[in-house]
Amino acid sequence: MKARLGIAPIAWWNDDLAELSDDVSLEECLRQASEAGFTGMETGRRFPMDMKELGPILDRYGISVCGGWFSGLLLDGDIEAEKERIAQQMDFFIAAKAPCIVYGETARSIQGVRSAPLATKPKLSEDEMAAYGRKISDFADWCAGQGMPLSYHHHMAAAVETEAELDLLMKHSTVPLLFDAGHMAFAGGDVMRVIENHHARITHVHTKDIRRNVVEGLDRAKESFLDAVIKGAFTVPGDGDLDFEAIVKALAAKSYEGWFVVEAEQDPVANPPLDMARKGHRELLRVMDAAGYEVVK
Repeated sequence: MKARLGIAPIAWWNDDLAELSDDVSLEECLRQASEAGFTGMETGRRFPMDMKELGPILDRYGISVCGGWFSGLLLDGDIEAEKERIAQQMDFFIAAKAPCIVYGETARSIQGVRSAPLATKPKLSEDEMAAYGRKISDFADWCAGQGMPLSYHHHMAAAVETEAELDLLMKHSTVPLLFDAGHMAFAGGDVMRVIENHHARITHVHTKDIRRNVVEGLDRAKESFLDAVIKGAFTVPGDGDLDFEAIVKALAAKSYEGWFVVEAEQDPVANPPLDMARKGHRELLRVMDAAGYEVVK
């Protein structure tokens, strides 16, 4: 089985927390990612959305676009409006030959609100989740028909955060799934059970680790998702508390092939991005070998 290793630029530039951003250029970010051994990078705010401009830059560093976030509003919005909102990114991703667009539901989400405690996240009834599931399925089908599939990102502080919420979404939709071990562990879910239950839907993987002492020390009635990020809740594989050898072996056992993307937002001063990227890549190479994957460029 084949695996490809990518990284997200959020280790260098945090879109929600300017103070957690390293003041480096796009080219320096790509250079460091390449030096660490990665061959893919998800898009970020400093990426030009034009392959005529971006393509030669990526080529210099042997990097390809391995995904990127779309802030969806479908929970409260209209499919036609979302088609218009995603059109430019879709055209760009098709030109970049990206594997997918990462769909994150931001309607009602408190993930970017520093003053909103984790406990105040939006919650949906099963009827509401069923209605949402129909909408996101129809939207995902349309995107795939245009030539660019979605992969749905369950996320802390959003409407689909917990294992139970993800189970409901999977029950009431056909949308492909982005599996993020860090977000699921932070939400209190069983990461191995999620793989067992939903492996057939997993089309993209984020290898985000957590520092369990930070996560368990949060006062969720008072502290927000962004507070957790600032405190260091997330890190790269090999630096936190999740067993990525077991996680990757479980994915291999279910025949997952594709991208494994390090996406670990943290303070770049306390956790220099190049050092973290090297550590994450080293750990991923170790667990890929243990799981029987061939890492390809």
